Amino acid sequence: MMLVEVTAPPLAALPVAGLQDHLRLGTGFGTAGDMAETAALAGFLRAAIASIEARTGKVLLARQFRLRLEEWRDPMGQPLPLAPVSAIERVEIVNVAGAVTPVDPAVYRLVPDMQRPLLAPVGAFLPGIPASGHALVTFSAGFGSAWANVPADLAQAVLMLAARYHEDRSYEGTQAAMPFGVSALIERWRSVRVLGGRGNSRGGA
Repeated sequence: MMLVEVTAPPLAALPVAGLQDHLRLGTGFGTAGDMAETAALAGFLRAAIASIEARTGKVLLARQFRLRLEEWRDPMGQPLPLAPVSAIERVEIVNVAGAVTPVDPAVYRLVPDMQRPLLAPVGAFLPGIPASGHALVTFSAGFGSAWANVPADLAQAVLMLAARYHEDRSYEGTQAAMPFGVSALIERWRSVRVLGGRGNSRGGA
């Protein structure tokens, strides 16, 4: 199993001004200074968002992902590793020679769920994956395209963690070092990760 982030949140969607307010940063650095500050704060925000998403399995800002599977975990319904999922964009079957066959959207459907969304068949089973081949599932996930769509507790957790990165540039943001306040805010959103295939662990981009 391998999960790849196809698109990234645009700079305009990041709460740079909110982080500036959170940090009580002033203005008046000049155009070059403002651009450098914005780039730095955006970097801290992206790192904080990635950390929160990794801990919760929830996608904060809407974007597209691609999941590669060598086999279905269950041909009667494949769990997707992220939530909330808004749409299955396409499903493709790739054979051992690399030939790609699009799957008719009429034979599969999305079962939305905040913890365990599913790619489910319309009939009895999902289409077969050939030996030494794989399936590609492209889907869109996220609470919305604007920061205002992100739940308040998750949004606050991101600002707190980004502020920690800003204040301590050596902070690595490991799970063991996650600040208590951030952990408390995201705890209710955490879910047990599902596997992409029998006996396989989750891969990453």
